[in-house]
Amino acid sequence: MFSALRSAARSRGYVTATAVNGFTEAVGNTPLIYLKTVSEKTGCKIYGKAEFQNPGGSVKDRAALGLIRGAEEKGLIKPGGTVVEGTAGNTGIGLAHVCRAKGYNCVIYMPDTQSQEKIDLLRMLGADVRPVPAVPYDNPQNYNHQARDYAASIDNAIWTDQFDNTANAHAHYISTGPEIWEQTQGDLDGFICATGTGGTLAGVGKYLKEKSGGKTQIWLADPPGSVLTSYVTSGGKLVERTGSSITEGIGQGRITNNLGTFVKELSGAFTVPDEKSIAMVYELLDTEGLYVGASTALNVVAAVELAQKIGKGSKVATILCDGAYRYQSRLFSKKWLKAKGLEDAIPEHLKKYAVLD
Repeated sequence: MFSALRSAARSRGYVTATAVNGFTEAVGNTPLIYLKTVSEKTGCKIYGKAEFQNPGGSVKDRAALGLIRGAEEKGLIKPGGTVVEGTAGNTGIGLAHVCRAKGYNCVIYMPDTQSQEKIDLLRMLGADVRPVPAVPYDNPQNYNHQARDYAASIDNAIWTDQFDNTANAHAHYISTGPEIWEQTQGDLDGFICATGTGGTLAGVGKYLKEKSGGKTQIWLADPPGSVLTSYVTSGGKLVERTGSSITEGIGQGRITNNLGTFVKELSGAFTVPDEKSIAMVYELLDTEGLYVGASTALNVVAAVELAQKIGKGSKVATILCDGAYRYQSRLFSKKWLKAKGLEDAIPEHLKKYAVLD
């Protein structure tokens, strides 16, 4: 009966066949979108997992839910407890949503360099937001360490530790990976995405590699300023992090515990310049009607390049992390693009979308 309902739902263009119970059950089961224009250009099939369709608006809803469920299963938090995290982006938003749905308090530590828009959104979602001075990770006053210490100082509280708590990667191993495998009917030559915590890449990569018997290549895409490409291509040597990128929430200066569960199994890695990422933001809007952020655009650039490496007719999937709504004041601002030296990276016929001054 349920398979018949699911088939009928798919024929109507919808993913879920039955009603779900609240926010938490709405997380996941996102569509896998065939990206027609870049596919036709390459002679390959490029797919994007539409994680912007999660109820909190990003792929981080999966990690947030997985981290809290992991703590619940271990008995680390009881009803009415407090969830604490150090985050400057979508994980905090996902945690705030899940905490509201489950009745937990949510405390978010973040660098004081973050936009007022992010702070306001988290507060609207009921989070107690605590901006602190932006200092390096090895400084005891780093926002992550302050989150850890605060959670340890109060009763019935957890620090979700998104970077090193492998419940993050496990959430993708049991959800995102199986969904992609089913949606591609087990016929996938490559998967690639950028990584911040490492959860998505490690969880999805592990599942796809196991199910394909090693046939599916798993690659890491990196923004400028991250050390992960050099780590993978050098056979495990960490270099000092230098440079920066317009992308947010991806790139890393160390091997997190989540990434560490899979990093040795990667097929390869390469860096995508900001110029290519910003151009793809505009191309996806123009050709696919997809309004996505720079991290998503980087993933699509990387998927195209990986498909070309594998060869004509190959099938490659990536993650469409979130929409552009949280970044539009910059990505579509003429002034910001000029200040970043990216004005000329956008093809002339696409500059019409940069409508903000």
